[in-house]
Amino acid sequence: MAKVKTAKKDDLKVATDDQLQTQLSDLKREQFNLRFQAATNQLEKPSRVKEVRRTIARIKTIQTQRANASAEA
Repeated sequence: MAKVKTAKKDDLKVATDDQLQTQLSDLKREQFNLRFQAATNQLEKPSRVKEVRRTIARIKTIQTQRANASAEA
Protein backbone atom coordinates (compact mmCIF):
# COMPACT_ATOMS: atom_id res chain seq x y z
CA MET A 1 0.00 0.00 0.00
CA ALA A 2 1.36 3.40 -0.96
CA LYS A 3 2.04 5.90 1.79
CA VAL A 4 -0.21 8.94 1.44
CA LYS A 5 1.57 12.26 1.84
CA THR A 6 0.04 14.24 4.68
CA ALA A 7 0.95 17.81 5.46
CA LYS A 8 2.23 18.42 8.96
CA LYS A 9 1.50 21.70 10.69
CA ASP A 10 5.19 22.59 10.89
CA ASP A 11 5.63 21.94 7.16
CA LEU A 12 2.73 24.22 6.38
CA LYS A 13 4.03 27.05 8.57
CA VAL A 14 7.34 27.26 6.70
CA ALA A 15 5.67 27.20 3.27
CA THR A 16 5.35 30.42 1.30
CA ASP A 17 1.99 32.01 0.56
CA ASP A 18 2.13 30.83 -3.06
CA GLN A 19 2.91 27.27 -2.00
CA LEU A 20 0.01 27.29 0.44
CA GLN A 21 -2.36 28.61 -2.22
CA THR A 22 -1.24 25.94 -4.68
CA GLN A 23 -1.61 23.20 -2.09
CA LEU A 24 -5.03 24.53 -1.11
CA SER A 25 -6.30 24.39 -4.68
CA ASP A 26 -4.92 20.85 -5.10
CA LEU A 27 -6.62 19.72 -1.89
CA LYS A 28 -9.94 21.29 -2.89
CA ARG A 29 -9.77 19.45 -6.20
CA GLU A 30 -9.00 16.21 -4.35
CA GLN A 31 -11.88 16.84 -1.93
CA PHE A 32 -14.22 17.30 -4.89
CA ASN A 33 -13.09 14.00 -6.41
CA LEU A 34 -13.40 12.21 -3.07
CA ARG A 35 -16.98 13.43 -2.69
CA PHE A 36 -17.87 11.96 -6.07
CA GLN A 37 -16.15 8.67 -5.21
CA ALA A 38 -18.08 8.53 -1.94
CA ALA A 39 -21.36 9.20 -3.73
CA THR A 40 -20.75 6.36 -6.17
CA ASN A 41 -19.41 3.96 -3.50
CA GLN A 42 -15.95 3.84 -5.11
CA LEU A 43 -14.08 5.35 -2.17
CA GLU A 44 -11.07 3.18 -1.27
CA LYS A 45 -9.90 5.08 1.82
CA PRO A 46 -12.73 6.88 3.63
CA SER A 47 -10.34 8.38 6.18
CA ARG A 48 -8.74 10.43 3.41
CA VAL A 49 -11.85 12.65 3.30
CA LYS A 50 -11.26 13.64 6.92
CA GLU A 51 -7.52 14.20 6.36
CA VAL A 52 -8.11 16.45 3.35
CA ARG A 53 -10.80 18.46 5.14
CA ARG A 54 -8.58 19.06 8.14
CA THR A 55 -5.54 19.97 6.04
CA ILE A 56 -7.64 22.52 4.15
CA ALA A 57 -8.69 24.00 7.50
CA ARG A 58 -5.06 24.14 8.66
CA ILE A 59 -3.98 25.98 5.51
CA LYS A 60 -6.83 28.47 5.79
CA THR A 61 -5.98 29.08 9.45
CA ILE A 62 -2.34 29.77 8.61
CA GLN A 63 -3.37 32.12 5.79
CA THR A 64 -5.69 34.02 8.15
CA GLN A 65 -2.99 34.28 10.82
CA ARG A 66 -0.52 35.65 8.28
CA ALA A 67 -3.07 38.15 6.94
CA ASN A 68 -3.83 39.37 10.47
CA ALA A 69 -0.13 39.64 11.32
CA SER A 70 0.60 41.69 8.20
CA ALA A 71 -2.41 43.93 8.88
CA GLU A 72 -1.13 44.67 12.38
CA ALA A 73 2.39 45.43 11.21
